[in-house]
Order: sequence, then structure tokens, then C-alpha cells
Amino acid sequence: MSNMIPQVYDTPIFRMACQQFDLVADFLEIPESSRDRLKMPKRAVTVAMPVRRDDGTTTVFMGYRVQHHLTLGPTKGGVRFHPDVTLGEVGALAMWMSWKCALTGLPYGGAKGGVTCDPRE
Repeated sequence: MSNMIPQVYDTPIFRMACQQFDLVADFLEIPESSRDRLKMPKRAVTVAMPVRRDDGTTTVFMGYRVQHHLTLGPTKGGVRFHPDVTLGEVGALAMWMSWKCALTGLPYGGAKGGVTCDPRE
């Protein structure tokens, strides 16, 4: 296993989710050959969203959508609105949603979205 996290996901929160996975994978004796596939998201989309504000100015917000695992079915997960949200954070949240769905027996994979904005503005 490579244990290499692609640079686009390499954030403290994504590394924490991978460490949690590795602890459980050791306990469950998941083969090394399967671990990277189970950690890395299946797909991610990054978008730039220009929004015209009430005062006539335009602000461009970055948006992310990560689908972590699609084996159990279509993906589910909400959207996080925060000024410091990153692709790595959204990837970790999608991974955790995959675990929640699998552990509760829901026929969904995990996903999450994120928009870099301050929702109070």
C-alpha cells in the first residue's frame, strides 16, 4: 500500500480520516491491496461559482462535490458552507458519510459538498 495522499486531498482532516480508517482496517484485517481503494474518493468536482450580489458586484465562490463510494448505491450527503472549506475536508466528510451509511445498512454511498463562503454575509 502506498499510504500516499494525493495533494488535492492532503489536509489535516483528510489525513485524520485516513488514520481512523487504517486503525479499523487493521482490526478488521482488510487486505493492504484494498485499503487505498477504500480510502480514496471515487470522484470529485471543483467549480467556480460567480454570484452577482445585491450591490451589483460579483464574487466568485469555490464549490466542491465529492462522491466517496458508489458500491452500495447512489451517494448522499449535504453541503458545508464555510469560508475555509477545502476539497480535502469535503473528501473526509464524504468518507465518514460512506461509513455511516454502511454501518446503518442504508443503500447509499457517501458524498459531501462544500462552498467557500461565509453564510452570514
